[in-house]
Order: sequence, then structure tokens, then C-alpha cells
Amino acid sequence: MSAGAGAQPGRARLTPAAFLAALRISRRAALRARGRTALIVTMIALPVLVITVLLTLRETVDISPREGLTAQIGAADLRVWTTWSPGAVTQDVEGNLSWNDPGPLRGPRTAGEIMGLLGPGARIIPANDGSVEFRGADGYDRVSAHELDLRDPLTKGMYRLLRGRLPATPGEVAVTAGALEHGFRLGGTVEMTPRRTPMRVVGVIEPPHRVGITEAVGLPGTLLFDKRNGSGSGWLADTPAPLTRDGVRKLNGAGLRVQAPAVVEHPEDYPDPVVRYDVDRIVGIGLAGLMIVLETVLLAGPAFAVGLRRRRRELALIAAQGGSPRHLRMIVLADGLALGGGAALIGLVAGVGLASLAALLEAGRLLGAVGPLDIPWMPVAAVALLGAVSGLVAAVAPAVQAARQNPAAVLGGRRDEARARRAGPLTGLVVVVAGVAAAVFAVRFNVVWVFAAALLSQLGLVALTPWLVGAAAGPAGRLPLPFRLAARDASRNRGRTAFAVAAVMTATAAFTAAGVAASSGFAHNRDSFQAALPAGTTTIRGVGLDDDRWAALRAAVERELPGVPMIEAVEPRDARGTVVELGARYPAGSQSSGRFRHLGGLPVGDEQLLTLVQGRRDPAAVAALAAGKAVVFDPRLVRGDRLGLTMVGIAVPEPEEPEEPEVPDDLTVPAVVARAADPGYAVAVLPPSALHRIGLKTESRTLYVDPAVHRLDYERGRKLERELRAVNDRADVYVELGFQGDVVFQLRLLLVAASILVLGGTFVATGLAAADLRPDLATMAAVGAAPGTRRLVVAGQAGFIAGLGVPIGAGAGLLTGIAAAWPMTTRARDFTWLTAESAAPGTEAPTVEIPWLFLTVIVIGLPPLAALLAGAFARTRVTLTRRIA
Repeated sequence: MSAGAGAQPGRARLTPAAFLAALRISRRAALRARGRTALIVTMIALPVLVITVLLTLRETVDISPREGLTAQIGAADLRVWTTWSPGAVTQDVEGNLSWNDPGPLRGPRTAGEIMGLLGPGARIIPANDGSVEFRGADGYDRVSAHELDLRDPLTKGMYRLLRGRLPATPGEVAVTAGALEHGFRLGGTVEMTPRRTPMRVVGVIEPPHRVGITEAVGLPGTLLFDKRNGSGSGWLADTPAPLTRDGVRKLNGAGLRVQAPAVVEHPEDYPDPVVRYDVDRIVGIGLAGLMIVLETVLLAGPAFAVGLRRRRRELALIAAQGGSPRHLRMIVLADGLALGGGAALIGLVAGVGLASLAALLEAGRLLGAVGPLDIPWMPVAAVALLGAVSGLVAAVAPAVQAARQNPAAVLGGRRDEARARRAGPLTGLVVVVAGVAAAVFAVRFNVVWVFAAALLSQLGLVALTPWLVGAAAGPAGRLPLPFRLAARDASRNRGRTAFAVAAVMTATAAFTAAGVAASSGFAHNRDSFQAALPAGTTTIRGVGLDDDRWAALRAAVERELPGVPMIEAVEPRDARGTVVELGARYPAGSQSSGRFRHLGGLPVGDEQLLTLVQGRRDPAAVAALAAGKAVVFDPRLVRGDRLGLTMVGIAVPEPEEPEEPEVPDDLTVPAVVARAADPGYAVAVLPPSALHRIGLKTESRTLYVDPAVHRLDYERGRKLERELRAVNDRADVYVELGFQGDVVFQLRLLLVAASILVLGGTFVATGLAAADLRPDLATMAAVGAAPGTRRLVVAGQAGFIAGLGVPIGAGAGLLTGIAAAWPMTTRARDFTWLTAESAAPGTEAPTVEIPWLFLTVIVIGLPPLAALLAGAFARTRVTLTRRIA
């Protein structure tokens, strides 16, 4: 009997009745093989469940402007905030400023001005926002602060009182529950800096949605944060009539931000001014979805392949009774549709249920927000559809095999394994080459396109996997008997083994590529880091102070750091006295440093400062500095023996903000190139005389502390700054910490995720293979094989799957990671005003760093571990069965 025996099998019609019959057959088969069915359902339903929970919780904790309106305005009709704008402003639907008229900055508005804009009959109370710094029993902490009388009926709904009472006098403050973890204590006293005003904590409050945050609320005028430039001050208003859309436009035209029902009810009036359709982001999300589907299909594929082997006699009987190959394909595809659809439905229902339970239990507190349950049905339905499609796609290859089986051989009890098609390796090779060529082209654009090309190559490798399985089983004749049997069984059952190897290979490739890309990005940031001062140097500034206040601040520094020698430097100012910061200008076409950082711009001072920055005493450099030449440590900065400078004005906190700096015509100074002890911590040192020649003034307003003499860490630097700001609130303290970063934690997470997927995929496939191998294991037991030998066979199967999939996947991932590092490290832009001109495209060399330890653990460690664990937990008890030869 030939395959597809029956009357005119090629013309068989697939009617709805036939499809329903196929679904019934699939349902009975699923109930008979409950273990395999549970495995498939779990693998498909679990990703659907997790993604559904995440999407639902994200939507739930995302408070919309309508949902958060009461928390913003309480029982008032509207809330307004002043801005620094002298004219009309444009806001978004949440009341945030999105644009303002340019012009001279203005100071804060008065309550009388607000009343004049709202009209007669209105009532307003102050509602100011800012931040203050407190010093409590556990040290200093900066918190968001609000000046608001919570006893007023207009504030109802903005906060709820949990413990204690509301502030009633100027020396009292209420804090949120999150503040209790930062040194605040109910009934305790904290000191508000810089004036060291004592404040007593009398109550614990909580906003309705933003839970877990750290906030403090005091009566109006008591927290003393800066409102001099017009921002930070606001009012709650009760008006005789509700505010209309025209009323909102009127207030916006007067430079006020507004939040009111008229705003949230008409979001179309406040479109986002920056609407971008980020193609790269869309492609990245699509790639993530495809990778999830591909991995799910490859993990579920072996289960469908084993199910096909278990049902081959049933399918052969259907073919013998007139079923066509199309009918057999439909039956197996019905398995995928039924199991995939059922699993997706289970994952959807369970995910929505768990997310709803989490919302009821206010689990969103862990994410910092709690809102009403909000289910994003469209994304959730799309995820469920992907789950159903995954099950259907996973059944495609077994369905094709089912249509090709020989019913006569199956009914006769003989094995019937379809040969690998000759076009398979060729097709896979073509796709791999196309993916590599696309990746080479994609490095000129964005990393997401490199990963898209890598996915194409990965699909080619998946198509090549059956051929690779057969090729890898060739040398098995030289292996010991258990491993030889395992390799030959894997090759004989390529339909099952190829899925498992491809799943392991895909997971390994993805995480290897991510590890190489992460390590290369870290190396690029580390190598391109450049600071103007040596690591550990402390900078103390008094921006814009006059001589008397600077003398008082310097005396305070000497009290806080007794006996510590200081290096004094100067602060540049333009002809009008505006404080400016000077940065180096990289010439066009040069490879600029991406992380040039320093508080106050380039240092300006004498030979002591030069010795500190250079890291050694250089007589030639000292002589050049004394002659009025800038000493530059990066030769790319110097063109024609001159250093180009950039200049930015610094806003000094006065009621009247300074104008833009007066820029000299020739913003270059004579320069010489010197060698620094550590080029990563030296850019240039400017002499005051060079600045005088280009029309700038200098005042001694900066102190440096040599780390070799006295070194402060970050916390001690913050403490020093707080103490100095008690003397003058313009004191700035900056500690150069050097390059901060670590990729080890990220690589560990990738290693854990890769291990879970590789070992999990290997164990699933090995368990299915062991179940499929029971007759052979029974034969081995019958001829006297010990349980240890049978364990070695199972371990050999796991080792074959992981040992083939992991190295190939690691190689593919290594190439992908290198390709991804190219656009990541050559197109990276860490610009500040100090690097005004960027490098010309294509002039940067890519940074590639291979995490060899990470790769070694994956390639050398995972396959033996998979084999060891599979052999250790293998079931060696077998039931002797009768087989037909």
C-alpha cells in the first residue's frame, strides 16, 4: 500500500465536516497523552500569561490625566502653575509645559494677578511645588516638597491621612509613607537646609496614586524652596463657573500652566508637540515578538514530533481507509491549532485574572503607582493570537512528515523515517549567506537592523539543522556504546532532534549576541571616558559671589577641612560680569571624546593646578603656562598652535537672570601640547592671562583639593556641600569619581537566562526522546545493560543536543554581537556643550570587546552540565515490551 492510499487522494476535499472531525481526533489524542499535552500547553501558555500580566499591570499603573485629575486639583475647579515665560505657553494634556515664548525671564506672579485673570468671585489658595533638603537622624535627603494647606476643603482628594495629623503651624510638616524609609520619623524633628530650619513631622500622608514616593508637605511659605524665577509657585482655585476651553487658552496666553476638567475632557486641544514614528523601535518590537514565537515553536516542535511518532499507526489507518495526505496534514495541524489556541486562551484568561488580582491587592505599589484596573485588550489579544500561531507553526513540520509516511511500513511495524530533502541544506545556506550580507549592509545604519539581519541568518541555520544533525552523527562510530546509541537515535529521529537543537542554538545565539554587544558598549564608554581632573579631585566653587561672600565661603571650607591645602583657581566672566564656562572645541572631522566631563568647564589657574591636572611636574609645560599659553593634553584639539574654545553663560540665582554672555570675536587662545600622566583624566589647563587677551575677566572663586593629599568620596562630598550651603546657597562641591560602570551584572543576568533556556530546551527534548526510546531501552535491559548504561544513553542525548546547538549558536551570536557593536560604538553620541562639534560619520573605529569568560561558561560549561543533569534525573526503570521486527 502506498502513501495516501484511497480513491483519488489528490482530489480529496477539505470540508468543514472534515475539519471538525480532525479537531475531534486531536481532542481525543490530547486527552490520551496528557503529559505531552500539558507540556505543549505550558510552553505556549506561559509566555502569553507573563506578557499579558505585564501589559495589564503596565496599563493599570499608568495613570491617565483623567484618572489623576483629583490628585492634581483636589476639590478645586482648577489648578494653575506660574512659569518663567514672559508670554504665552503651550502645555500638554497633563499640564506640563511644552513650549514658551522666548524673551526676558520674569519673576513670580502675585495672588492679585491670578485673581485678576480668574475674575470676580474666585477663591484661591497657594499650592507650590519644589524640592528641599532635610537633615534627619539618618543624614541628608532631598525630597519633593509641596506648600499646601491640607486642612482647606479645596485640597480634598489630593492626599489621605494615614497617621498623625495635618500640619497646622509653620514649623510642622507631613511626609509620605515612603519618606519614613529615609530618616523621617512621626513625631521626630528634621532640619531643613541650608538655613537649618527645624521642622517637626506631625503626620503621614499618601497621594491616591503615586504610592511609595518620598514627599513632604508644609504650610504655604514654610518650606522656602526657590520660586524667584517664576517656576514652582501655583494656586488651587474655586471659581463661580467651571473653567471653559476658552478660559484655559486665556490662562495659557498669560504664561500659566493649567490643570482642569476642561483640559482632560478635550485632549485633542493639547497634542504632543513631539510626535515621532520611530521605525527602529517598531522593528525592534517586531523582532522581539518573532524571537519569542520562534523559540516557542522550536521548543514545542519536539513534542509535536513525538506525538506524530506515537500516532503514526492511527494516521496510517486513516490513510489506509481513504484519507489523503491533505487529510493527514489537516489532522496534525488541528493538533497545533487546538493546543495552541487552547494554551493561548488559558494564558490570556490566567494572565488577566492574575493582573486583576494584583490590582485588587494594590500590587502596583511595588511599581510606584496604583490605578483602576485597565486591560489593554488589543495588545493582549495580539499576544494571544501570537500564542495560537506559535502552536500552529510548531505543527507544520510534523504535518508535512505525516503526509509523507508510508502506511504499509507503519502498519507492518517497521520504522519509516523520511529522508532529509536535498534542497534543505542548500536553501539554508542561501538564507544564511543572505543574512550575513544583510548584516554587513546593516552596520551602516542602526543596531536593530543588524539584529533583523541576524534573525534572517538564524532562520537559515534552523533550516540547516536537520543536515547538521545528520553530519554530527557521522563520527559517532568512534564513541563509547551509550553515546553512539544516543547520537544514532538523534540522527534517526531528525524531525524531533532538529527542533531541539534549533531551539538551543537560537537561545544561545540571542544571548551571546547580547553579551558581546553589552560588553562592547561598556568598553566603548570606558575607553572614550575623559575628565578634566584626576579621579578623586574635589572642586569647590562659589558661582558669581562677590569678594566678601567668597571670603566667608572660603573660611567655611577651611573650618570643614582643617589643615587641608587648597589649590586656588579662577572663574571666567565676560565683560559684563556674567559667569561663563569654557570648553574645548574639537575641530570638524576629528574623533571627539564622548564623555568630557567637569564641573565648571576647563580649569583655569597657575602651575599648581597644572601639576594637579597633568599628574606630574613638567617644566616645559609650566613655562608655557606662565607665558600665557594653554597647555593641552589632547593633540586633536590644537590647530595651528591655537586652542578653540566654546563658551556658555551660567545662570546665577538672582531675581534678574543674566543675559547671554558677550562672546569675543576670536574664541581661540595660543596653546602647546603636553603629555599627561593619565590622558583619560586631562584635557587642558588655561592660564588667566590668555583669557584676559580675548576680553574675559577672572575672579578667584574655585578651590581644588588634591586627592593625593585629601580624598573625599561621593557621600562626604555631598555632606560638605550641605554644610557649605548653610553659609551660602551658591556653594557647589563636585568630586570627580572617574568612570563609573560595570557590565558584570548584566552578563550574569544574560548567563542565567541563557542557562534556563538552553537547559530547559535540552531537558524537554531529552525527556521526549527518552519516552520515545523506551522500546530501545527495554531491548538494552533485556540483553543485560545496567541502569547506569541506560542513564548514559539519556545523558548522551542531552549532550548531543546541547553540544551541537550551543557551539553553533555561540558562533552565530558572536558574529552578530560584533556586527551590532559596530553601529553601537561608532554612532554613539554622548554630547554636551563641551563637545560642540562631533566626529564626522565614519571616522570612529568600532570598539569590540569579547566577554571570553561569559562565552567559555556557555560553550564549555552548558553542554556537559546538561548531560550530567539529564543522566542524573533519568528514569532507568523500563517495562519489557514485545516488538515486531
